[in-house]
Amino acid sequence: MDAVDKKILAELQVDGRLSITEIADRIRLSVSPTHRRLKALEGSGVIGGYRAHLDAHALGLTFEALVFVTMAAADRDTVVGFESAVGEIPQVIRAQRLFGDPDYLLQVVARDLPAFQTLYDEQITALPGVQRLSSTLVMKSVVADRPLPL
Repeated sequence: MDAVDKKILAELQVDGRLSITEIADRIRLSVSPTHRRLKALEGSGVIGGYRAHLDAHALGLTFEALVFVTMAAADRDTVVGFESAVGEIPQVIRAQRLFGDPDYLLQVVARDLPAFQTLYDEQITALPGVQRLSSTLVMKSVVADRPLPL
């Protein structure tokens, strides 16, 4: 990956709907080589796909919480079971396995506090292998969806 590829990626991180012609104009390269480079970036997996960025608040998902999960055990079956089950909860928009304690960090969205409480009580506490849960509410997002540094 060279500087031109990084320029293509930088443009697409800001606006994934740019046409090949628009990208070529912005990076000052003709359309054919821009198209070849873009296809190579897609083929190599550097570009994993394209999607629309949705505004959670505009969709009525105005409540966000971070849930810290400590597991009862760290054996393979417990980890696989937990990760599979957490992947089935649509309100968990990000789940990260951590080093140390706690074992996982879940980013959860909901309509409001009662909806979160129901989700927490009925689904999150029932996740396999969970020893302890702790959660905190997100007051506001200071940095979100920032483009990757190239």
